[in-house]
Amino acid sequence: MPSRVLTALALAVIGLPAIIFGGVFYFIVIAIVLAGSAWEFVRMYRAVEFEPHEWVTIGGVLLVATARFFFSEAAIPVLVFAIMAAMTVHVLAFERGRDKAALDFCITAAGIVYIGWLGSYLLDLRTLPAGGWWLMLILPLVWAGDTGAYSIGAVYGKHKMTPRLSPKKSWEGYFAGVFTAVIVGAFFSYAYSTLGPQPLGGLITPAQGAWFGLVVGALTPLGDLGESMLKRQSGMKDSSQVLPGHGGFLDRIDSWLWGAPLGFFLIQYFILNA
Repeated sequence: MPSRVLTALALAVIGLPAIIFGGVFYFIVIAIVLAGSAWEFVRMYRAVEFEPHEWVTIGGVLLVATARFFFSEAAIPVLVFAIMAAMTVHVLAFERGRDKAALDFCITAAGIVYIGWLGSYLLDLRTLPAGGWWLMLILPLVWAGDTGAYSIGAVYGKHKMTPRLSPKKSWEGYFAGVFTAVIVGAFFSYAYSTLGPQPLGGLITPAQGAWFGLVVGALTPLGDLGESMLKRQSGMKDSSQVLPGHGGFLDRIDSWLWGAPLGFFLIQYFILNA
């Protein structure tokens, strides 16, 4: 527990200023997290004798994130180039005798898209008008859902949600997490739009915040379950031990990989373009 608390404090000391100040500092922090997650992704599959290409996976993730943040018009061409590069290295690997090179390519491409493309919505959220505040609305919804599900599920959970994939998760915990996210969404939207400096004043109502909480709370557990599936197949308990008491980068952002794009689309289509 002490190591878990100390790690959480260290992450907050780095993460909160990055969100507040944004810019290159924020990009560097997110790029490190995504690159670390890509390294863990490769490591998982190598544990079960697949050979996704480490440098193409990590490099592709970083190139996609860089393009999305600095050169948004080039993001899709960069993604296409990264997938082509992945195919090239695995074609060469097959020619050198690697019989599972086709599956290796699929894993490399999946890492680039899932971690690089979806993860880059963490950058897109911050570049929105008042992006720091939008981030501090969406991320708490993810955390609230996780906390509500764990707190209630650990005590009252009786009906297993995914007995094969994650036996400790229950339907009671799931619905508690959704409910918590709805309440937090309504509260934060009210606070940000009516109290103090009103950073999101006139942009979002408590009802819209509750709707955001419902969507994020209901769907982001799939990100957590998805990473559990990866770990089950690799035989690993955590994606790594980089973060003492917390596992790895991918363990920390598994739900963010769903929360960030969901939040971005909700804000973009229901608030900014409404």
